[in-house]
Formats: sequence, C-alpha cells, structure tokens
Amino acid sequence: MPTSTENVSASEQARPRSRRRLSLPRPHRPRLRRPRLRRPRPGVHWLPQAAAIGFGFLLVAAFPPVGWWWLAPVCVAGFALCARSAAGLRARRGLRRPNAAAAWCGLWFGLAFCFLSFQWVTTVGTDAWIVLSIVEAVYFVPLGAATAAVGRLRGAPLWQALLWVAEEALRDRWPLQGFSWGRLAFSQSHTPFTPLAALGGAPLVSFATALAGSAVAAVLLTVYRAARPRTSASPRSALAATGWVLLAAAVPAAGILTPLQTVAAKPVQLVAVQGNVPRTGLDAYGQASAVLGNHLAVTEQYAAKVTAGLAPRPAAVFWPEDADDVDPFQNPVASAALTRAAASVHTQILVGTVVAAGPGQARNEAIVWDPVTGPGAVYVKRHLVPFGEYIPYRSLLTRYISELSRVPRDDIPGDRPGVLTVGGVHIADVICFEIAYDGTVRSSVEPGTGVLVVQTNNATYGWSGQPEQQLAITQLRAVEHRRPVMIAATSGISAYITPDGNVHQETRQFTSAVIAAEVTPRTGSTLADQVGAWPEAVMAAAALAAWALALLRREKELR
Repeated sequence: MPTSTENVSASEQARPRSRRRLSLPRPHRPRLRRPRLRRPRPGVHWLPQAAAIGFGFLLVAAFPPVGWWWLAPVCVAGFALCARSAAGLRARRGLRRPNAAAAWCGLWFGLAFCFLSFQWVTTVGTDAWIVLSIVEAVYFVPLGAATAAVGRLRGAPLWQALLWVAEEALRDRWPLQGFSWGRLAFSQSHTPFTPLAALGGAPLVSFATALAGSAVAAVLLTVYRAARPRTSASPRSALAATGWVLLAAAVPAAGILTPLQTVAAKPVQLVAVQGNVPRTGLDAYGQASAVLGNHLAVTEQYAAKVTAGLAPRPAAVFWPEDADDVDPFQNPVASAALTRAAASVHTQILVGTVVAAGPGQARNEAIVWDPVTGPGAVYVKRHLVPFGEYIPYRSLLTRYISELSRVPRDDIPGDRPGVLTVGGVHIADVICFEIAYDGTVRSSVEPGTGVLVVQTNNATYGWSGQPEQQLAITQLRAVEHRRPVMIAATSGISAYITPDGNVHQETRQFTSAVIAAEVTPRTGSTLADQVGAWPEAVMAAAALAAWALALLRREKELR
C-alpha cells in the first residue's frame, strides 16, 4: 500500500517547505494608564485667589482709624489657608510648581491691602499711590509661596509666623531705605500683644500676631480634615494644633507679666504746641510766615496763662516739624520771632525748621532755641522720605510724574542721633516718619534720655487716616522703650503718651491747641533696647532656612 508521500506530485516535492512559526503565548504586560485625577469643579481653583483679595481688604480695618486689631491674626490665618489651598488644588491637578498658585494668592492679597491701606498717598498724587502700592504688594508674592511651602513641614505655624517677620524686615529696608508702613505690629498699639515690644521690639509683636493667626489656621485645617468623609485627623495632629494655640496665647502673656524695665526720674512740666496751618493739602505751607505766626501766637497765649497763674511754668516747650518754615539763619524776622517766643515762656523751645544747605538743597532740623543765646544744639532728620523730602532719580522721574515738581529741593540727611537737652530735660528726638523705623528710634533712645519727643508735620495728610496710624506707631514706641512720649504736630494729632502706651491727652486735627502735662522721665534700657535688631535677624534667618528646607524636600519628592 503506497504511503502518503508517494502520492505527492514531483512538483510539490520540489517546492521548499515554508518554516512554520511557533505561536507562543505572549507574556501579560499590564497597560500603564495615567491615573484619573479628580479635577476641581469649574471655578473652584479661583476661590483661594478671591478669598485672598477679601482678606487683604479686611486687614486694612485692623489698623487705625478703624482699629479692629483682632482682625490682624484673623487675616493671617485666612492668608495661610488661601495659600495652602491654592497650592493643594494645583498639586491635585497634577501640575508642577504648586507654590506658584500660592504666590498669586500673595500678590492679590498684597494688592488689596496696599492699595487701600496706602490710599492717603493720593494726596501726593494718584500715580505715586499706584506705583507705591504695586511695589509694596510684590513683597507678598514670595510670602505666599513660602507660606504654602513650609506648610508641609513640622511646626508649620511657627515657620509661617517667622515668614511675616522676614517679609517686613526686607520691606522695612529696601528699596530707598524701605517703607515701614503696614507692619502687623503697627496694628497692635494697645492690645495683649503690645507689651512684647519691650522685649523684642516691633518684630516680636509682628511675630506674636502672626503666630496667633497661623495657630488658628492649623486648628481650622485639622477640623476640616476631621470633617471630610473618608479622611480623619490623627490624634497627633489635633494635639499639635492645640499646642500651637496654647503657645500663641503664652507668648503675649510673657510680655504682660514683664515689669517696667526703666527707672522713674523727677517729674517735669512739658508743653507741646500745635499752631495749625492756614490751608490743608500740599499747599499747607504756601504761607510759610503764617505757620510761624500761628505757633508764636499759641505759645504767647500759653505764656500769658503761666504769668496769670492759670498754668504751671514749663521746663521745656516743643514745636512741631516745620513750625518755622522760614530759615531763621537767613531771615532776621523769623529769628527774632523765635527768640521772642522763648522769652515769653522763659525757657528753651525745640523748634522744627527748614535750613538752606546750598542751591536746591535744605536740611530738616530741630534747633534748641534759647531765650537769651538763640540757636543752640541741632538735630538733623536722618531718615528722609523719598518723593516727599527728596526725589530719587529726579531728572528721569519728573518727566513722567508731574506732582514731583511740587518738591522743588532735596533735603540732606543728618548723621547723628537725636539726643538733645531742652530746658534741662534730656530727650530723644525723632522727626515725623522716622518714628516708623526701628533703628532710627532705637539709636536716639540712650539710657540717659528720659523722654521721647516726636516732631511731625501731617498737614498734607489731614483727614486721610495717616495721622491716626502714626499715633498708633508712637504708642508702640512708648512701650518698646518704656518712655513717655510728647508729640508736637503742626495740625494734629499732638498727644502725650505714657510708657504703657496709653494716650492721656490728644488734640483734634486742624485746630490750635496745647498739650501740657506733668511728665515723669524714665531712664535706663529695656531688653529691646539692649538686643537691638538681633531678634529680627534671627527670626528672618530661621524663616528663610525653613523655606529652603521645604523646597529641597519638594524637589526630592518629584525625582
């Protein structure tokens, strides 16, 4: 029987046999799919930005003239939650650099706060107000990013509070010697946080205020996590949040329990004269001789009361900044008027005046004027106000900002602290905006100076809220250095403040008035005087180190 191969034709046998491929089973390879991220609802990622704007506006009310000081920690808490929420939404969407969203929160918060808080600058010019507000708002951009970044670290409330100190330290110094207005401490002129100023100055007050806010944010975040479905806050996080609240309450208690660190001297009678100005606004000194005449008249009226036995004889009299807007060294009439004023009260007067220093230049001076010998010791204002007392980059900027032409000359700063003796009373003198700068005031308050005197001219900013803000800053300085303070303002607000920060006498704006008080000078130094700027430097360095650590950890997680 033939086989199967025998039945195959020759042609078929000649064909080469094709190789059969073995179909082996393929190994199972799991298909990698990008995880489906739960995207936030439309518009939700804008909620933190909108809330940041609201908290920025709300923070303005913590400062005078509203003065709801408790809003400062509330707004710090809101800012921290907004920054953290914005960063978290961006991270859950799978996007890199989540802190960029928090930086935008900082910008919106800063713009809302600065535009409303510095609205009094519109008296100088709307363009100046816009530029200043934008520049100051930029400082809140890194604050927002850093706040979100350190929120991932242990001890987040501490680092977030320190970041506020670092932001204010930079804003207080740069550019153009900085702009110190709007610091958290300046909203705490008479609050449970105020006594801390005697221990670590304004930076410690800002830290305590921010710590209270960041502790509240930690509590709210813990409660939110516990309330969410499928999540729960660990007992450890709840205990930590409670601990931060207790610490935030303990810090101001340390300041309250600290006794006065200065020594009382013999009481003296002091007088501050507010002569008023003929007009308000930028033209308040269009009639320079009228300003001098007003202060001369008010001084002589008070001298008549002294002669009649209706008022005690003063040991020293203080006139405000620019009370004499005529150079007494070039104008014999002004010089004679000052001598006559001093002779009427039979004591020396500290006169605020403007002295020519060359072509297009002047000095803002405080001169001790004696009734017999005339001009004596002098203090020249050191911390000048850019765009007010001098124009930086004058030739360039005056082309674009027309209002700058109203400042026809540039003041020259002094180089010595304001340590003077008026009528036998040793004083520390600062002029106007200098009260807002820690180092300027501290350098003048020597252990032997018993009274802090503030000579100021707020006529340009009358009824704008700025005089009330400056008064609050001065209250904080009284506590920081534990000195009584006499404020002499051309048009208000003049005041007498005791070392505990209480305002015992206060004048109305745009009126002629006299502040007369029996003042007890206090000598010595507070702890804040002794440590100087070191607490601020340490707190700022710790904040930056924490931010750097948070960024390094984030980079490692993304690798």
